[in-house]
Amino acid sequence: MKRKVISILLCAAMVSTMLAGCGSSSTNTTQETTEAGTTEADASVSSSDDSKEIIFWNTGTEGVDKQLMDMVVKKFNETTTSGYTVKSVPTQNDTYKEKLVIAMSSGECPDIYTSWAGGPMNEYIEAGFAQPIDDLMNASDLPDKLMEASLEQAKYKDKTYGVPFLNVAVSGIYYNTEIFEKYNIEVPKTITELEAACDTLVANGITPFALANATKWTGSMYFMNLAARKGGLEPFQKAVDGSGTFEDECFKYAGEKIQEWVKKGYFPEGVNSLSEDDGQSKQLIYQETAAMECIGSWMTGTFKSDSEEFAQKLGWFPFPAGDDASIDSSILIGTIGDNFIHFNCTDEKQAAAFEFASMFTDDDVIQFMADNGKIPPVKNAADLITDPMTTQILKAATDAGAVQLWYDQYLPPAVATAHLDSCQELFGLTMTPEEADKKFQAAMEEYNNEQK
Repeated sequence: MKRKVISILLCAAMVSTMLAGCGSSSTNTTQETTEAGTTEADASVSSSDDSKEIIFWNTGTEGVDKQLMDMVVKKFNETTTSGYTVKSVPTQNDTYKEKLVIAMSSGECPDIYTSWAGGPMNEYIEAGFAQPIDDLMNASDLPDKLMEASLEQAKYKDKTYGVPFLNVAVSGIYYNTEIFEKYNIEVPKTITELEAACDTLVANGITPFALANATKWTGSMYFMNLAARKGGLEPFQKAVDGSGTFEDECFKYAGEKIQEWVKKGYFPEGVNSLSEDDGQSKQLIYQETAAMECIGSWMTGTFKSDSEEFAQKLGWFPFPAGDDASIDSSILIGTIGDNFIHFNCTDEKQAAAFEFASMFTDDDVIQFMADNGKIPPVKNAADLITDPMTTQILKAATDAGAVQLWYDQYLPPAVATAHLDSCQELFGLTMTPEEADKKFQAAMEEYNNEQK
C-alpha cells in the first residue's frame, strides 16, 4: 500500500511541477531564515528520532505567515525545557507541495510539517508519514481551545493526526470599494447582479476579476462556488461516493459560466500563464486595473501586511446566491483550520514537537494572528478580532449552512489533479465543459474502482 500511495502522489507532483515551471519564475523556494537565528539554503530531513533538532517544514515564506512561524519557533527555542530545538524550513506554497511528496517518495520526511486536511493528508497517513497524537491531544488543553470543526478535520479513521493552527479560511470576493462607488455598483447579492456589475466594469475598461491561474487552484475557486450555488453540496458528495457523477448539471453549469465569463472579458488576458505565487493577481488589484478577486480569506492578512492604507479601500462579500432560492446560499468553500501540523516522529521527540505545535494556541500568538487579519481556529476567535472585514468573514463562516473543503484538498490527489487540469482547460477555452466533467468523472471512477 505504501509504495502504491507514494507512486500516485509522486505522479501528481511531477505533473504539477512541469506545469508550474511554465508559468512561474519564483526563486523563493527553500531558503530559510528565522528570528531564532537559523538559516539553511535547502531543506534537510531528520535522520532519526535521536536528533535533538526538530525539522519543521512549512509555507511561511513571507508576510504574516513568516512572522508567525518565526515568532513561535523563537518562543519555543527560548522557553522549552524539553532539550529540543526547532529549525524552520519554509518553502513557497506550490513548490512546497511538490517537495513534500518527493521527499516522501524517497522514504524521507521532516519531523513535523504543515499540510492540509482531506485526501492528501489521508494519503500521507496511509504511507506512514504521519503518526497519531491522540494521547498527547487528550492530555492537553487544545480540545478546550480549538474549534470542534477544526479538530474533526484533523482526524482519519477516528484518530487524530494533526494540530490545526493557522486560520479559518473561506472563499469570498474582495472588492475595491472606491471603484464600486465610482461606477455606482452595489455589492451583488445574486450571480445575475454580479454579472451586471462585471458588465459595467468591462464597459469602463476595468477587468472585473484579478486571477492568476498558472497554479490552477485559483481558478478552481470559481468552479467550486458556481457548482455549489447551482446544486448545493449533495451533487459533489454523491459524485465522490459513486452514487452520483461529476457530469451532473451543476458541474456543467460551472464550466459554462467560467467560459462565458472568459469570453466576456471578466478575467485578465493570458490568465493561465499568470502566477499567483509571484503576486501577479494581487498586483492587478493594487494597480486598480481589476476590481475584484475571488480568493481565500487569508488574503486579508496579505493585503494588510502589504499596505494597511490600501487595505482600507477593500471590502469583502461571500460568493453571491444562484437563481434557485432552494439552494442554501450561505454555503461556503474553505476550511476550518487551513493548515495542520503533522508529526513524523514518535516518543520524546513527538512530545516536544507537540509542545511546539501547542504554542500556536497561546494567548499572545492567537492575538497576533487576530490583529493581522487571521481568524485563528479557536473557540473565542470572535472575542479577539476587531477588524471589521475579518469580523464579517468570521460571521459568514459561523453562519454558513456548511463549509465544503476545497476540492483539491478533499479529493484523492490523482482525482484532484484531474479536476485542476480540466478546470484550467476551461479557462483556456481548450476543453468544453462536457469534456472537463467527463475527465473529472473518469478519474473519480478509476479511484473508486481501485478501492474495491
